[in-house]
Amino acid sequence: MASFVTVTSPADPRLADYTRLRDVNLRKSLEAEHGLFLAEGEKVIRRAIAAGHPVRSLLMADRWTAPLADVLDSVDAPVYVADDATLEGVTGFPVHRGALASLERLPLPPLGAVVKDARRILVLEDLVDHANVGSIFRCAAALGIDAIVLSPRCADPLYRRAVKVSMGAVFAIPHARMGNWHDDLGLLRAAGFTLLALTPDQAATPLDKAPLGDRAALLLGSEGDGLTSHWLDEADERVCIPMSPGALTAGVDSLNVTAAAAIACHALGRA
Repeated sequence: MASFVTVTSPADPRLADYTRLRDVNLRKSLEAEHGLFLAEGEKVIRRAIAAGHPVRSLLMADRWTAPLADVLDSVDAPVYVADDATLEGVTGFPVHRGALASLERLPLPPLGAVVKDARRILVLEDLVDHANVGSIFRCAAALGIDAIVLSPRCADPLYRRAVKVSMGAVFAIPHARMGNWHDDLGLLRAAGFTLLALTPDQAATPLDKAPLGDRAALLLGSEGDGLTSHWLDEADERVCIPMSPGALTAGVDSLNVTAAAAIACHALGRA
């Protein structure tokens, strides 16, 4: 059972896990050093714990102790209870969802283990926006994608913003991180995946006509430049989401990466 501790000072050293949540560089350093991540809000906290992540501590307003009573009864960790002003002083913003949990990261499985039984996967190259990564995880989990593979420089799906935007979907879909950006697409091909590079180029094969085969890996590129030339060249097929003629005339020739991912996941799932 959790132990309850009332805290009144944002400088309390016991709250170090929750310090300055909007300082991305600080959080990356702190979370990497201590092997932790944060979950925000009742639903996400429940999903993180259900996924097997050990709880280091929780921080919440008193009004959240009752809705989370069953969770608090099941964990052996301190629960720091504070008023809204103290919460904001620690985190750097108003904590509207009222509850935060600091949890331990689990070791990421190797690439081969994550895709071993998968048929439809996403491969993300250098997406750096945590909200985009979280949104894509949510789309993938909702639309039947089996796993997600991240390039080495892709944003962390367990960063607070990604976890929050995904509504905990980062715990529902297996993921792995490549060790070698240049060569690891070859490992997916060797495992039997057809590599499909999603591009805004309307000369590419429409996604709904692409040769998926039994196993398909859809490659999605970074928010600004899209896929690198290396990954485009490595793909078995370049595919696109056809734009309407009216949109093209108006100069709208592409979708943002999260919208494109949602449409593509739906197409892959139906196939």
